[in-house]
Amino acid sequence: MKNLLITLVLVIFSAIISAQGSKMKAKEEFKLRPLEIEYYRLSNGLRVVLNPDNSVPVVSVAVYYDVGSRNERKGRTGFAHLFEHMMFQGSENVRKGEHFQYISKAGGTMNGTTSSERTNYFQTLPARWLPLALWLESDRMRSLAVTQENLDNQRETVKEEKRLRYDNQPYGQVFDLLTSMIYKNFANAHSTIGSMEDLDAATIEDVKEFFRIYYAPNNAVLVISGAFDTQEAKRLIEKYFATIPSQPAPPPVDVSEPEEVALREKIYEDKLAPLPAFIDGWKIPPRNTKDFKALSLAGKLLFDGESSRLYQKLVKGDESVVQIFGFVDERRGPSAIVIGAIPKPGKDIKQIRQQIYDQIKQLSTEGPTSEEMRKLRNQLINDEVRLRQSSLSRALRLGEYALYDDDPFLINKALDELLQIKPEQIRDAVAKYLNTENRAQLNVVPANQK
Repeated sequence: MKNLLITLVLVIFSAIISAQGSKMKAKEEFKLRPLEIEYYRLSNGLRVVLNPDNSVPVVSVAVYYDVGSRNERKGRTGFAHLFEHMMFQGSENVRKGEHFQYISKAGGTMNGTTSSERTNYFQTLPARWLPLALWLESDRMRSLAVTQENLDNQRETVKEEKRLRYDNQPYGQVFDLLTSMIYKNFANAHSTIGSMEDLDAATIEDVKEFFRIYYAPNNAVLVISGAFDTQEAKRLIEKYFATIPSQPAPPPVDVSEPEEVALREKIYEDKLAPLPAFIDGWKIPPRNTKDFKALSLAGKLLFDGESSRLYQKLVKGDESVVQIFGFVDERRGPSAIVIGAIPKPGKDIKQIRQQIYDQIKQLSTEGPTSEEMRKLRNQLINDEVRLRQSSLSRALRLGEYALYDDDPFLINKALDELLQIKPEQIRDAVAKYLNTENRAQLNVVPANQK
């Protein structure tokens, strides 16, 4: 009986080990089914990306325009963001505010955003309303109501947004200030929301010219993702978009940067900040390069989530900060990594900052641990699976790859490329770009503590 019990135990353990081995093998061979993608151009230059997926009866439509703050010139900043608002002010067949109403009444959601790199507009709605979304987007691409009245009221809307989100918020100015410290080239360094003085100086002729140059079909990408019939979608796209005239290509943009950051150190007196804070920025290579990808993974290890090194060290361990944060500023030209913290009252800011540098130095010399690499792998797979479950998330990613790389099929390679990055690649990239004194240091001081 004893021998039989021992034999049964050994069999059970053997089965467990065998199962774990199979799971590990399956994990190592993890593959996602490629997204179904069709990519083509209309005769007027509009790039079209189709991603049919009938798993959920909804469809997302996104339009990306290749215009952001990088395309603005001195004295005329804030135009890209202004047009994010102007595009909802009506067109030949759609009155002011009706775009929102049409989508809402159809049971959909919508929005638009502006960055240094692009301006996009997107909506998700029940699949049967695809013709409505395409008609709305085509009508404003063809015939936006660029009037003095719309310019004046949207100029005031942007000013109010700046007051609410930037001027009257604690720490509201710090990211724009740090950007101007990292980048030397005006195309990269100025704020996306722009200068209110520049917007005040803008004439209706300036705005019409900006729309003509940048909101043309040959400067745009249209993405449809979700439940739709491909042939019917193509027919609708041809019907609504093909007759919109193209325009001469926009002037090229020089976003080149010297290696050095623009300004090493600055003190900013924040009248609304309750506590001192600091934020540092490092210049890194452009998006979609090997070093950029390695550094984006390093960012996940350093500041992404409660298991990150800096959270565990400064929040859970030392309990010295109210908040630790970081992000990757992804651009087609030189990009940046930003890390900042709000220390608790009485804590030594220099010491906290040095602890961040120490973690960077350790990562640059020892590299990630095997446990960290497993965590990264699991996180990357989880993020990709979740992203693919949403038609809107797929549409936005496809739009970026089509606009920036002229290759939406990169979405099917992105995860594999990240999973193939080795610990030593992360280590070497951190050593080259982050473990250095070539960084911008912004110190935020409350007005009553200066």
